[in-house]
Amino acid sequence: MRRLIATLFLFLLLPCSASIARADNHGTGLAAQALARLGRHAAVRADFEQQRSNPALDKPQTSRGQLLFVLGHGMLWQTRSPYRETLAFAGGRVSRIDAQGAAHAAQGPGGMAQVSDMLQALLAGRLDEVRRQFAVSASGTPGQWTLQLVPKQARVARVLDGITLDGGDFLQRLRINMHDGGGTDIRFSRAREAGPLDAQEKRALGLP
Repeated sequence: MRRLIATLFLFLLLPCSASIARADNHGTGLAAQALARLGRHAAVRADFEQQRSNPALDKPQTSRGQLLFVLGHGMLWQTRSPYRETLAFAGGRVSRIDAQGAAHAAQGPGGMAQVSDMLQALLAGRLDEVRRQFAVSASGTPGQWTLQLVPKQARVARVLDGITLDGGDFLQRLRINMHDGGGTDIRFSRAREAGPLDAQEKRALGLP
């Protein structure tokens, strides 16, 4: 996950064609409806399977775990396989949560919190925030949609081809396509309302 966050941050810091701009304008209504569906859920849990591919690797690297997102407070990214690690993104900070539930400043690349903000904006349905960094086009229906995000900054576009999101009431899949042929594919399953948070989850997200 740390490598994914670092890669995404590089994408965000590093002009789209006229055809992309026209698609963005055309799909704004559907994109707004799609993200509004995501934003209806105050707290969500989901399982994930992440595959990271690289032209230099013989096969993708796979990890699995759970995501907890709480609107307005942050998210927990809990990797369970092939290693165990919990990262908390809350209050503009990134922390690693140990087995006893204590939080420690994450020793990772800079900008992790900014990337978390972008992901949370998607899950919260805040289209305007997403459009500051990406041209957004949409296809499908409000019940089953696909969003294409193309970076607006030329430096990012040299590295990142785009991000594709599929979903309905919940986010189902997130694909990050790199210009060199590599990328990351995250599939979400068993997405549902989170229900009550336990004491450790509340503490990690700074909730009372």
